[in-house]
Amino acid sequence: MPLLIFRDHQGNQYDVEANCGDSVMNAAVLAGIDGILAECGGSLSCATCHAHVQPERFNELPEASSHEQAMLEGAVEPSQTSRLTCQIEVTDAMEGMIFTLPPSQY
Repeated sequence: MPLLIFRDHQGNQYDVEANCGDSVMNAAVLAGIDGILAECGGSLSCATCHAHVQPERFNELPEASSHEQAMLEGAVEPSQTSRLTCQIEVTDAMEGMIFTLPPSQY
């Protein structure tokens, strides 16, 4: 079970042990991370699971699909390292990866 790190916009850190094969969004929701709203439940239709992946590890993730990229255009404060956490499958290689949450998902 890799440890994922979530940081909110105020700098609070939440360490979450995640199950491989789950989405990063699901790991955050199960851990009660407030900054991940996940209103669509992971169906890639709302962008309320948006997070910024730490820049030095961003390229370790599979490339975002064109549909995810389009959804990210509607996310609050997107960046070069923005991803929708519902589209990232947890793997052992993600141990210690940091996901920073925007101040708001709306």
